[in-house]
Amino acid sequence: MTTDDIRNTVLRLLTDIAPEVDPPHIKLDVSFRDQLDVDSMDLLKFVISLHNEFGVEIPERDYSKLATPNACVAYLAASLRATAEH
Repeated sequence: MTTDDIRNTVLRLLTDIAPEVDPPHIKLDVSFRDQLDVDSMDLLKFVISLHNEFGVEIPERDYSKLATPNACVAYLAASLRATAEH
């Protein structure tokens, strides 16, 4: 899976959680909380959907590493690489 594939999936999952989101207008380096009207429950649903889609375990201590779209992509790409190496 390429970085672009991961990014596109992250944005798609985000629109599932927050349907008012327009993916082309999402700033990739700005936190979700600063640019979207999402609460902590929405973010938890988003993390769960990331786990379900990518099959990556995301421990609660790592949630802060998923603060921006680009951070999500980097985290998932590293997790997928680590899984592939085992």
